[in-house]
Amino acid sequence: MGGLLNATCGNATELIIAIFALSQYKIDVVKYSLLGSVLSNLLLVLGTSLFCGGIANLRKEQKYDRRQADVNSLLLLLALLCHSLPLLFRMTGASTAATADPTLQLSRASSIVMLIAYLSYLVFQLFTHRQLFEAQEESEDDDLNGVSSSEEPVIGFWSGFIWLVGMTAVISLLSEYVVETIEAASDSWGISVSFISIILLPIVGNAAEHAGAIIFAFKNKLDISLGVALGSATQISMFVVPLCVVFAWIMGINMDLNFNLLETGSLALSIIAVAFTLQDGTSHYLKGLVLLLLYIVIGACFFVSKTPLHHVNIANSGPKIDVEKIFRA
Repeated sequence: MGGLLNATCGNATELIIAIFALSQYKIDVVKYSLLGSVLSNLLLVLGTSLFCGGIANLRKEQKYDRRQADVNSLLLLLALLCHSLPLLFRMTGASTAATADPTLQLSRASSIVMLIAYLSYLVFQLFTHRQLFEAQEESEDDDLNGVSSSEEPVIGFWSGFIWLVGMTAVISLLSEYVVETIEAASDSWGISVSFISIILLPIVGNAAEHAGAIIFAFKNKLDISLGVALGSATQISMFVVPLCVVFAWIMGINMDLNFNLLETGSLALSIIAVAFTLQDGTSHYLKGLVLLLLYIVIGACFFVSKTPLHHVNIANSGPKIDVEKIFRA
């Protein structure tokens, strides 16, 4: 439950940025920022947590309930399938004009499926199988030594709720400024928009998850760290992304799930790497280091990629828009 709340509060930044970018028809910024958030949680947040937790607990074998990781990995693979099919459909199509509208319809149908799957996941996590997502209590050694793991809350529920609402309002104001100035920052810094949106923005936006996951990893509470990192990545890919597609649909904006070949390939390799990393239920610092190195390589890839930023200035334009030119990587 704590991991879910931490992930939800941290993902408020990505959702607010996405809404402001959609209102300005910056679909590529929305896609880049959401993709970057998933990659950041899977590789940077989880990798740092496993690395720091392994260093801090060198003499202890860090364990976690792999059933939680299996459920999240399954949902991430479902999200990857829904992201890959529009790309494959576009690549195998006869022409852009012939596949633009079917790709959009497929993306909207897939988004509805992902929203239903995520709501089912919440019921699964909070009600029917809640025990799978509860953090492990004390280890056997701590139980024998009589060490208590209970911690007094720093602030109460309503105090935390007020802080959350206040910080969300501040983020809303700052997010509008970020969306409006991202192109100017790209020109002045000489850095591609894809690198800023996929790497830099998520690092700032995921600061809450990053700090929380590392703190719990230091305390050898990897179940909570996994709940934060994997839960956040699952929430972005299975809830926030399809929700943005539905919002764009309501606003008359043609946003699909085609994230281009390079972006989708990076997402696929990241999900597969994380699934293999978490398959045995134990952790050490080397696993975290490998995930961090993967993130560095992907970041370098987008740093050298000079993808231009294009705008969609026409709503309800249907298949008349040359979507291939708009989202060409």
